[in-house]
Amino acid sequence: MLIRNAQVFLGRTFRTGEDIRIHNGHVQEIGHNLEAGLYESVVDAQEDYVIPGFVDVHIHAFRGHDTMEGEEAVRKMSRDLYQMGVAAFCPTTMSASVEDTKKAVDGIRAVMERPDEQSAMVLGAHMEAPYLSEQKAGAQRKEFFMDPDITSFDSMVGGEDNYGAIRMITMAPERTGSEEMIRYLTEKGIIVSVGHSAATASLLHASGDWGANHVTHTFNAQTPILHRAPGIPGAAMVDDRFYCEMICDGVHLDGDIVRMICKCKGPGRTVVITDAMEAAGMPDGHYALGGQPVFVKDGQARLEDGTLAGSVLTMKRALENLIHRFDVQPEDAVQMCTATPANSVGEKLAGRITAGAPAPLTRWSKDWTFKEILA
Repeated sequence: MLIRNAQVFLGRTFRTGEDIRIHNGHVQEIGHNLEAGLYESVVDAQEDYVIPGFVDVHIHAFRGHDTMEGEEAVRKMSRDLYQMGVAAFCPTTMSASVEDTKKAVDGIRAVMERPDEQSAMVLGAHMEAPYLSEQKAGAQRKEFFMDPDITSFDSMVGGEDNYGAIRMITMAPERTGSEEMIRYLTEKGIIVSVGHSAATASLLHASGDWGANHVTHTFNAQTPILHRAPGIPGAAMVDDRFYCEMICDGVHLDGDIVRMICKCKGPGRTVVITDAMEAAGMPDGHYALGGQPVFVKDGQARLEDGTLAGSVLTMKRALENLIHRFDVQPEDAVQMCTATPANSVGEKLAGRITAGAPAPLTRWSKDWTFKEILA
């Protein structure tokens, strides 16, 4: 496919007069006045915006398929997300038994090693458990929480030889053994994110000293900002080492909080995520998350007691919300949904329009209405 006459997002801004060639599921080249090959399809974008594929580093499930179900579910997520404009993602686990967690990790590894065509790239697991705080459990199952140690981690992932299947892990740094574990994991190249935690601001800063550099769904399931106790989110706003995830569905965060995160962290450190559960892309109704019943109504996923249980957000809708609902500049919004999430987990190709980057790309009208997938 050759795309012409587009406003292309390159780096941090839009450029006109660039052509893009996509071949075999990847961006092959970018240039001026590229010649179409024999039988190659040509798209005249009519000066619409063309942006990189989305990168979602925190997503549990999609269209009825959950990471915890293993390989086939992750494959279906990968294929379906591709059709939604997602180029790469981190299938995200829930708190569960060691055996069930290992099944999920094995499934993620299998898809990484043998990816399907026309599917979103699996970057590795985001383990959102089990080293979390009972005080800030959210929709996670507390009976599986534990203090961090290398032995339990190896049991869940299948030993050090399989660490490559783990891209990121969420931890509560107040748990016994956290400093040793954070230092160990980051030395092994695994991103550590602080979340589901009752940690103080000072402990958030300390975890940064140990190697953590990410905050899981900022403000949700963590200590709040108070004027004499800024907690995790307050500390994260001023600690430039940390990337901050946010769920901008209009449910998890007030609009002013979304705008505050964007202003404090900037587009280079604000990571848009979906935290989606299996009802994403599906109608309202009864679903499940981590073996718990979830009720979805009016775009909100909640447990029986009313606790928010992930979201039904898509990355496409997140971008629309940022621009149309939260007044974020399009250049910043696109970066926060593409390159910045990729950077936050050390990914250098996905989330960009550059030679070798994975498709799909997405096309948007001049008033920022989604138009089509380009792959």
